[in-house]
Amino acid sequence: MAELDAFRAETRAWLDANCPPSMRTPMPEDEIAWGGRNAKFKNPDSKLWLDRMAARGWTAPTWPKQYGGGGLTRPEAKVLEEELRRIKARPALYSFGLWMLGPVLLEYANDQQKAEHLPKIVRGEIRWCQGYSEPGAGSDLASLRTRAEDKGDHFLINGQKVWTSYADQADWIFCLVRTDTTKKHEGISFVLFDMKWPGVEARPIKLISGSSPFCETFFTDVQVPKANLVGKLNGGWDIAKRLLQYERQNISSSGFGSLGGGAGLELEDIARKYVGEENGRIADADLRSRIAAHRMEAKAFALTVRRVEQEAKAGGGVGPAASILKYMAAKINQERCELMVEAMGNRALGWEGEGFSKGELQATRAWLRSKGNSIEGGTSEINLNVVAKRVLGLQDHQ
Repeated sequence: MAELDAFRAETRAWLDANCPPSMRTPMPEDEIAWGGRNAKFKNPDSKLWLDRMAARGWTAPTWPKQYGGGGLTRPEAKVLEEELRRIKARPALYSFGLWMLGPVLLEYANDQQKAEHLPKIVRGEIRWCQGYSEPGAGSDLASLRTRAEDKGDHFLINGQKVWTSYADQADWIFCLVRTDTTKKHEGISFVLFDMKWPGVEARPIKLISGSSPFCETFFTDVQVPKANLVGKLNGGWDIAKRLLQYERQNISSSGFGSLGGGAGLELEDIARKYVGEENGRIADADLRSRIAAHRMEAKAFALTVRRVEQEAKAGGGVGPAASILKYMAAKINQERCELMVEAMGNRALGWEGEGFSKGELQATRAWLRSKGNSIEGGTSEINLNVVAKRVLGLQDHQ
């Protein structure tokens, strides 16, 4: 306990001295630090904050120090999280490499692959995207048809992926490919390659919110060295399931709305601002009651996520909990966005032009964006099927 107290004091002092004041404010969406070879930092303090955190390995606090991580114990990482929350610090780095790829590399990659990729992820030098879903292979991911032919010292990859988040801005991709056409789940492999290599093309897909975070991605005779195969040949489905667990846990942990709308304000603050207050409470009693119920559900959910994460880190396998959490994360964030636009009234109807603040316009787009929460990372319907079959033991009706 004394050692943990000392670590807290040291961490608090370091954060107070090194976290720039502008990094202790709500983060606009256009200032998210994604990193990458061509990273652009609208706020110079974002780069400074990333470099300082990465130098300590605190962008990946529990990863081993030999791969650039912080080497912290779980209790120490919790202290760091609490101290970051205390000063309302922005995340130094948003990264699919941190959330999804890094954990499976630590589990499945060889030493050379870990040494090559993990430090770059920690420092935010490479931005990754995920090559999973395909036309005709979304919910039934194992039906994927992107082919990787064995050409001796390399694979020749041809096929298409879809809903590839930020593929047009990513440097590398972690990708599921078919290396055996005679089997379904047992014929899939997991490979890594550069998005700038010949034959790779990403085309943005415009969404109803006006943004284009997703892409169609095409592979035409892409040559990928066999050294970039992670795990065993035809053993990619096990890695895919593990990575989906990390993705869904991250979606659950972030609650989708960590970037939020309404200029980063909490839901209660938005309601107070637009509905008004009476005796220090939200003026509308019905809205106040529903916000309170939402907050209780969100708190219970957050505690459940923490418990499941601890169980997984203690050696738990890929279980149905990820599907349960992902379903609830989508539901909770969609409810949050609905309450937000209801509280804002006609101030949440703006799209462009004068008369609306940047936060109000962002809230409108956040509400529209939330509609995709029940699709990405596995649809809510598929997740409910997983829960029905694997948790409740229900059988399909003929």
